[in-house]
Amino acid sequence: MDDQDRLAERFEAHRSHLRGVAYRMLGSLSDADDAVQEAWLRLSRSDTAGVENLAGWLTRVVARVCLDMLRSRRSRPEEPLGLQGSEPIVRDTDGSDPEHEALLADSVGLALLVVLDRLAPAERVAFVLHDLFAVPFDEVAPIVERTPTAAKKLASRARHRVQGTATIPDTDLTRHRHLVDVFVAAARGGDLKALLAVLDPDVVRRADRAALPAGPAELRGAQAVAEETRVFSRPARSARPALLNGTVGIVVAPHGKLRLALGLTIKDDKIAEIDVIADPSRLQQLDLAVLVN
Repeated sequence: MDDQDRLAERFEAHRSHLRGVAYRMLGSLSDADDAVQEAWLRLSRSDTAGVENLAGWLTRVVARVCLDMLRSRRSRPEEPLGLQGSEPIVRDTDGSDPEHEALLADSVGLALLVVLDRLAPAERVAFVLHDLFAVPFDEVAPIVERTPTAAKKLASRARHRVQGTATIPDTDLTRHRHLVDVFVAAARGGDLKALLAVLDPDVVRRADRAALPAGPAELRGAQAVAEETRVFSRPARSARPALLNGTVGIVVAPHGKLRLALGLTIKDDKIAEIDVIADPSRLQQLDLAVLVN
């Protein structure tokens, strides 16, 4: 075995870790694989004789590559969602392995990926490296081209946005979270009885045109809303509770890519209003955060 083969073998031992780092930064399995491949190319061209911690060296390289990719995304115009038909949230995003990417997104946390996608590139890299992979700030700093103190502030700002601040008391937050969990489970299972149990008899469902191009903008009554919800059992698989503007709501994010948000008004432990949001400009204005279990 020559030196290049031995180097390749050492690299493969770290591939899974590097892929995990890149995926959390980029939110795309194909992009993560590209970043890892670029790390291998840089490794194969470098003199690593003096590198004592290859895992750390490779993590820094992948992080720099991801930061460049995130900045490149920001410089490109926003691509329209191109929603079509009456079920705009069921299409899968392109990926080298859609099934594996879906599993990976779910293990990372779909709501987390959605919130991470809203961070500035340097914030996202600092947060992922430090909070998710315990990389010290003195090692994060040169990657994001900041001082350790500034890198710490980047991660702190990101952490605040990821965790958010609830605008309702903790007791209400817990009750509302349970109610939303039941609603999501019932929607996934197409369970009409369970849906009716959590909906106010006079519930109102409003939807923007991007959410339901062929459907009514407003629907009233628990029976009508429950029956409509059952139709969307497939996209409900990608639904997760999240904080929307400080209150408990739902995001629908196939592979961690936000497609839909449901703002909920809860009264007397029943869902009284559902605001379905799919218009990109409205989604962008939402203050999203992860709900901690």
